[in-house]
Amino acid sequence: MESGVNSWSRLELRYLAALEALAEERSFGRAADRLGYTQSAVSQQIAALERIVGARLAERPRGGPVCLTDAGELLLRHAREIGARIRAAQADLSALRDGDAGALRVGVFQSVGARIVPSVLRHFRNEWPGVEVILHEAVCDRELQDLVAEGELDLAFAVLPAREGPLDVVQLLHDPYVLMVASDSPLAQRGEPPDPLELAALPLAVFRSHPGLPSEEDHLRARGIPVSVAVRSDNNSTIQGLVSEGVCAGLVPRLAVGPSDGEVVAIELDELLPPRVIGLVSHRARELPDYATTFVEVTRSVARELDLPIWSRERGKALQS
Repeated sequence: MESGVNSWSRLELRYLAALEALAEERSFGRAADRLGYTQSAVSQQIAALERIVGARLAERPRGGPVCLTDAGELLLRHAREIGARIRAAQADLSALRDGDAGALRVGVFQSVGARIVPSVLRHFRNEWPGVEVILHEAVCDRELQDLVAEGELDLAFAVLPAREGPLDVVQLLHDPYVLMVASDSPLAQRGEPPDPLELAALPLAVFRSHPGLPSEEDHLRARGIPVSVAVRSDNNSTIQGLVSEGVCAGLVPRLAVGPSDGEVVAIELDELLPPRVIGLVSHRARELPDYATTFVEVTRSVARELDLPIWSRERGKALQS
């Protein structure tokens, strides 16, 4: 194989797209179906890419899935970044074409969508009434971060630290965890955090775990508190409803506790769990329009009014929803 400056000038984006499809499908046939090519065309593109870079990129075992070599994995990381930059350029040009009447695409998850975004949009609309805001809602903020990296979203709320990639981060606020209990619970009447033994004895409703991310119970078990999970749900209202009926207690971030008619009480957990740190992420390489900058500034202002201390030092105080 031969490679050099001149050979790299022959590199085409479709070769990198073929490498990415092959890595994800692990089959030349499936990669071809995904890209709309013939299998021989994908093989030729990978072969051309190998000639350009001067290294074997994929192993083709008989009867087994295709695997990338170390060189292939290295090039794949660059290929994904290049693809993200191309999509970011497309998004920038679209925003430039639309001007002040464009659309702002923002990724949100439940608690910020219910507790932060309405106030942000009320202020934002006063300054940019002609801009349409499109909210993309997801259960896991990692999905939203991926969409920002791919240029599909302009901004997204995220639980920090952000994923690796071409993302700029603006930290907004700390969101401490609370124990949500029914208002007639003895814990609610006492109005102070449970000790570890009491917490371990409670049936809890928690969020579902997401791959690669530590859960609330992981943190507690690491501190020697073997919590008992009764229900997993990603719906804040479902958890709050279960708590109000006395089915279980809820271990949730403060922002996930919605307004109620006094059926639930949220009790501070002091230093038992680290708080969520919530921020906004954007693509580092994009030139976002002025209205996106305004959205970030307004969000920071709203967050400052909501921000809570990293650790609560006031024991014995129940937070009414």
